[in-house]
Amino acid sequence: MISDYNRLSGLQKVAILFSILGESLALNLVKELDKTELRKIRAAMRGVNSVAFAVKKQVMEEFYFSFVSEKFQEEEESDEPKKPFAFLDDLTDEQLIALLITETPRVIAITLAQLSSDKRMLVLNRISEEEKGQVLLNIGNLDDVPLEAVVQIANKLQKKSRQLPKTVAFSRGGGKDLADLLGEMEAEDEQMFMSNLEQENPELAEAVKKYRITFESIFEIFPDNLLRDLMNAVDLDGIAMALKGMDKSINDKVIGVLPKKKQAMFTPVEGAAAKREVDDARKGIVSAAKQMERDGAFKLEDLLGGGETVE
Repeated sequence: MISDYNRLSGLQKVAILFSILGESLALNLVKELDKTELRKIRAAMRGVNSVAFAVKKQVMEEFYFSFVSEKFQEEEESDEPKKPFAFLDDLTDEQLIALLITETPRVIAITLAQLSSDKRMLVLNRISEEEKGQVLLNIGNLDDVPLEAVVQIANKLQKKSRQLPKTVAFSRGGGKDLADLLGEMEAEDEQMFMSNLEQENPELAEAVKKYRITFESIFEIFPDNLLRDLMNAVDLDGIAMALKGMDKSINDKVIGVLPKKKQAMFTPVEGAAAKREVDDARKGIVSAAKQMERDGAFKLEDLLGGGETVE
């Protein structure tokens, strides 16, 4: 088996490229070959039947991705070919795990083949023993993976990675930053992310909760005086829309803390309301609560019971 990329000749590299892509596709990329050169490539292909996946990967990076980058990347031209998995280098450890944790063993295996050994172990140590075995089996059987499949997986993962929080150093106490980012997500996405985080990294999930204000938690942790100040900072229409679909007890609690004049003016939203309008109204109230915290009206950790105590 050919396992040393550095000992390959230029002709052998082209032959490997042709064997991976197939002659028809390769000729569309490597143009202007005369018949003599093509015969040499075909002859060389017979000597490269067994090639390690790592070598195939390097050949693909040197040749193929220098071509497809021109088609799919709207960036300035570079002398170096584009690497389809280069975006992985920009991810933190926890982002990398979050990216791969829900993928199939096949996709994880192909991705791990692009990573350094320490990054591979990081991912393998965070998946179940059963899945780890499947991933390892797939790593040992990557030689026959079509190039097109590798490209598609890279594109899919890169698109998915753009949805991850980008500025948080997860493993370095980034609970507050992550909580802020979660607050900008759609409600369903936020809940899904927190659910996954609680399973995959309970310690970080707890750190996030110390800084996380949700619309629902406001009614659980805010005393009446803070709730009154918060509701006075929001217009009545916003309050009415935000309360759409909430339990009667919550509605009664909110109306109960409003000044008598506002209580008389309060009109609930009748009929159906667009979910986005309700979510936006609730986000507005959460934003007002966060502003109160920034202004020093309260400390969230105190409301959650995690503040300093005196014996």
